[in-house]
Amino acid sequence: MADKMQPKPPIPLLVTAPPAKKGRKRKPAAETAATKKATDKARNNTRVNIGPGFEQWRQLRDLKGLQSDAAVAFFLLDSHEKAVETQTDETPSSTCVNNFFFESLSDREDDFSQAGVQELNISCPEETALQQLDASMSPLDLNIDVDADEFNDIRNSIIDWEDEDDSWNPDMETLSVSSLEEDATREVDSDDDDSDDPDFRPRICVRTGGALKTTICLESLQEISMEDTVHDAPDNAPDPTMADMSTLPDALKVMVEDDIIGHPASIAYHDSLKQLAEYLLFPVSVCSAKDPNRKGECRAPGPFEINIRSRGTAAVIEWVCPRGHTVWKWASQPMLKYGMAVGDFMLSTNILLSGNNYAKISLLFKFMKLGMVERSSFFRIQDSYCVDTIKEFWDDKRAAVITQLKSKGSVVALGDARMDSPGFCAQYCTYTAMDNESKQIICMVNIDKRETMRNSVIMEKEGFVQTFEKLREELNIEEFCTDAHSQISALFNNKGKYKDCGVRHTLDMWHGSKSLGKKIHAAGQQRGCTILQMWSKDVCNHFWYCCKTADTYEDFFDRWTGLLHHVTGEHAWALGGCHHGPLVEDREKEWIQKGSMAHQRLREVVLDARWLKSVHKYLHFRSTAELESFHNHILMYASKSFCFSPPVYTARVLLAGLDYNHHVDRPVKRRADGSILYGKVYNKKSRKWSLYALKVEKDYGYIVDLQSAILRHRLSVAGGLPRTARKRPDDPRQHGVLSGVPAPSTQELLQRQLSRGLGKSLPKE
Repeated sequence: MADKMQPKPPIPLLVTAPPAKKGRKRKPAAETAATKKATDKARNNTRVNIGPGFEQWRQLRDLKGLQSDAAVAFFLLDSHEKAVETQTDETPSSTCVNNFFFESLSDREDDFSQAGVQELNISCPEETALQQLDASMSPLDLNIDVDADEFNDIRNSIIDWEDEDDSWNPDMETLSVSSLEEDATREVDSDDDDSDDPDFRPRICVRTGGALKTTICLESLQEISMEDTVHDAPDNAPDPTMADMSTLPDALKVMVEDDIIGHPASIAYHDSLKQLAEYLLFPVSVCSAKDPNRKGECRAPGPFEINIRSRGTAAVIEWVCPRGHTVWKWASQPMLKYGMAVGDFMLSTNILLSGNNYAKISLLFKFMKLGMVERSSFFRIQDSYCVDTIKEFWDDKRAAVITQLKSKGSVVALGDARMDSPGFCAQYCTYTAMDNESKQIICMVNIDKRETMRNSVIMEKEGFVQTFEKLREELNIEEFCTDAHSQISALFNNKGKYKDCGVRHTLDMWHGSKSLGKKIHAAGQQRGCTILQMWSKDVCNHFWYCCKTADTYEDFFDRWTGLLHHVTGEHAWALGGCHHGPLVEDREKEWIQKGSMAHQRLREVVLDARWLKSVHKYLHFRSTAELESFHNHILMYASKSFCFSPPVYTARVLLAGLDYNHHVDRPVKRRADGSILYGKVYNKKSRKWSLYALKVEKDYGYIVDLQSAILRHRLSVAGGLPRTARKRPDDPRQHGVLSGVPAPSTQELLQRQLSRGLGKSLPKE
């Protein structure tokens, strides 16, 4: 029987370079590298690719106490020879049956064509410690009388050598995970990787089923490429050949907001998706689509063509049979009712919530070659589901703030206006009210220019009136501080609308100091009054000091009028004196001569009757600096460089208010020792550095609730996305100007422009 056995192929010896002798000329680096590469190639040719069976190979080596992997190979070959010589009719219980998958199925694809393969049976009753690697593999339908377990049995596998003229393509092989060589002291050069060598061809492989005497018909086997895999299937799994479209999973649906809110997402390239689709095992083997020409199911066999296309922000994979029927579709995103991809909806929503605009995000996606939601769809989603939900969400959050302030009793409010553009061309005015103690935004009113007869000058006054009326109904307003706006101040004068409202009107200190500085600067522009430019900063600081320290108007007046004595070098007079300490003698400022033109102009500013009449509004020393900071924060959501419709502008301003109120009480950053971490900012105007405490990063914890509310609104409505945007009853564009004149249409505006510039008119429709 031994003469019938195929002789064992000799194992090539390891080729090593002879040691260099002393005094011998050293070889060039290129020749040394080539020799080393050839050595490594010869060494790799002796490696065995056993794939997933590597761990069991090592367990066998340790169990037998063998020193090297080559010894294990000789042990298996000797066991095979002994098993063939002493082979008898054995029962399955007397042999050790182990399913070794030394290669993946794709690696064995071309190995089945090897002829002259002999049987390899290993009798191993003492090797019960070895485990089956893959006992759960389902039987393969090979259309032959060979059981899959018998085919994968180690006894029916052999270690074979590849012939030089074999057509095996090494590029189709997976990376070898074969055993390490016994020479562990060999130095490995990490820069020389033979796996990148196109001529690298491993010669040895373990081939399952190679010892079977049954002839295998290669045409009956399904071709499995490197990207394919075989999945484990339970015993009661249905036959894939009998599967129909009912076995395919349905597309994911979003029924409630928790199905998508808070779930992570990723950017996937189509090539990667196609690789995944080709690698996975498709559960349908034939096309079940209805073919009208064949009067029945198509039944076209696989493999199916895989097509990937973009649908908005989603990627859709289609499996198409050879006859052009779509076997199945898969989308990378769940679907809302009426077929909208949830990614399109959430992207449109979050563009608004994050303060971005469609044009910039669309350009970013264009550069990234990403699918983008349509422009019309974005604006319809924004108008139909986001704007109203944001307003309702703001009303709920504001109601909680108002309820909290009611329990405190009287409230001191700070108010200020912000225009969407400078000058007299503003379209929108946002008037904001803030609680002086908690610094929370308690009211925001947006005024459109069309609501004030297209007069932008009175928009701030109208915004204050609406804000003040609204807060009076909800809170006990004790004091309302604004800037020195003449129209608002007139409302609280003797003949004003709110003279008997019981609310004290005060003015912002910073605006008062700025107004005073403008007057001093204007006086210093006159002839003979240049010296006032040097004293402008000191005069403003003295006003700031007087308002801060004075409790009554009389006290303020005594301190304030003392300025006229101090600038002349007189620090004590009949009715009083300066409150400052000793002055530095080497002063840079020049004293103003008493009775001079500059002194007279300064007296006119300091003792101005209209100025002194409003001084009592500054004595409470209020500041609206936090409101100035908030108005700067609105630019993140409603930039002055872009134009927004009235509902969208209102929504963006409310988003700024939600952001500000949620993060107004952020704690400061601290070092490991507990000390506060500070930062500095440079003021270009004063040319000085300012110190401020750094705060922790924003968490935007309210965004999840707001996203849920918007998505809940989308899921609750009946019908899909409206085809046209509707105008709300409170939209100023609905009725045009309040005077009753409707707003002109685009066609009318274009006709006017052409008639003015070219003297021509557009043809009537």
